[in-house]
Amino acid sequence: MKKDTHPTMHPCKVYYNGEVVMEVGATVPELHVDVWSGSHPFFTGKQTFVDATGRLERFQNRFKSGYFKKPDTKKGKKTRK
Repeated sequence: MKKDTHPTMHPCKVYYNGEVVMEVGATVPELHVDVWSGSHPFFTGKQTFVDATGRLERFQNRFKSGYFKKPDTKKGKKTRK
């Protein structure tokens, strides 16, 4: 087998809001996360606000022109299948 093909593993500290929340093994010495299982509403049962800054508005603006509407088919006009 070839030598040095696999990355080296480090004990990795996971940070959430500046606090260490867990330690795992990874290829980097530390990770900074926005959401983890201790803050996610599915696991905690309470709602928290995650700042998505306009993501929903951008999505709605992109598809507000009727992208998902079915095309109108007029009577008497044949359509190809």
